[in-house]
Amino acid sequence: MTTMNSIPLRRSGAPHRLRQVVGALAAVAAAVAAFGTGSVPAAHAEAAAVASAGCATPDRTAPGSSTLPFASGGQSGHYILDVPAGATGPLPLVLDLHGYLEPAEIQRTSSGLGEFGSTHGFLTITPQLDEPGFPRWDFTPGQPDVDWLSTLLTQVESTQCVDQRRVYAAGLSMGAFTSSALACRLSDRIAAVAPVAGLQDFQWCHPTRPVPIVAFHGTSDPIIAYTGGIGPNARYLPSPDGSGSAVRQQPGGPGVDGPGPQSIPDIATAWARRNGCGDAPTEQHVTRDVDLTTYPCPPAGTVELYSVLGGGHTWPGSSFASPEPLTGSTTQSISADAIIWDFFQAHPLP
Repeated sequence: MTTMNSIPLRRSGAPHRLRQVVGALAAVAAAVAAFGTGSVPAAHAEAAAVASAGCATPDRTAPGSSTLPFASGGQSGHYILDVPAGATGPLPLVLDLHGYLEPAEIQRTSSGLGEFGSTHGFLTITPQLDEPGFPRWDFTPGQPDVDWLSTLLTQVESTQCVDQRRVYAAGLSMGAFTSSALACRLSDRIAAVAPVAGLQDFQWCHPTRPVPIVAFHGTSDPIIAYTGGIGPNARYLPSPDGSGSAVRQQPGGPGVDGPGPQSIPDIATAWARRNGCGDAPTEQHVTRDVDLTTYPCPPAGTVELYSVLGGGHTWPGSSFASPEPLTGSTTQSISADAIIWDFFQAHPLP
């Protein structure tokens, strides 16, 4: 989760919601204060595209950024669509998922994936459900949020020219929880995922195929602890209705679903086993403050973990001004966007 100074909005009613979120973030930040890129394997990069139905639609959305409403299954929301200029043929699609408290507009600015995609030739959608309380996702089985996201993907595929073999998901914090859940629940259409500051392993996770994962996490994350569970600053986050802390004080109390007790490296190892990888990872010091852990995996099941030494609950390489007393520091020694995009290009849907 992060905060902001000024982001242009294109949807009526959004300024009030955004002011509400910014006010909450400013309050929790005050409370706390008071106490590189890789190469793309040619075999993957040359995989044949599968054109979506929208490739036959003559009136697709013009290049640029636009905000569109979307409703399905009794849930309404909106999404920011970024369309690159001058791109031809079916395009990859990246789903960029916001964290708890964060509107889609903040996530788009924080991750930078929309603008990055506009210059690197992929579509980006940054969605948000419009519901009472602070922005959030419920990614657990039996809840409708993942179905809403799946139907949104279908909507975009029917109105834009999408390569259905190259549909991906990334997200920060609760958006990372949700992208982890999409790897479990939508493995038939999500080619690979990139959870930032929130990779998770769920007991109910049974994907139909290995799902490649590239994850990022700060070793000093004060909200989702690298060593497992919540960090010390999680208690400053308000519950969805603002009545207390987001950290549950008792079963059924006001709060949100948080991380499990496993450490982030153990979660990455669990995904490697699920994907059919070997148990002996390789660690590489890639920059002064970033280590990369890789596993001996089959090409279709790659798992990579970038550990940011001393890093916080932030998006690596982001120029966004996060409230450091609350979230911790942001490394500039790597670009998560560039690494994610190289990883996604290398891993289309089989």
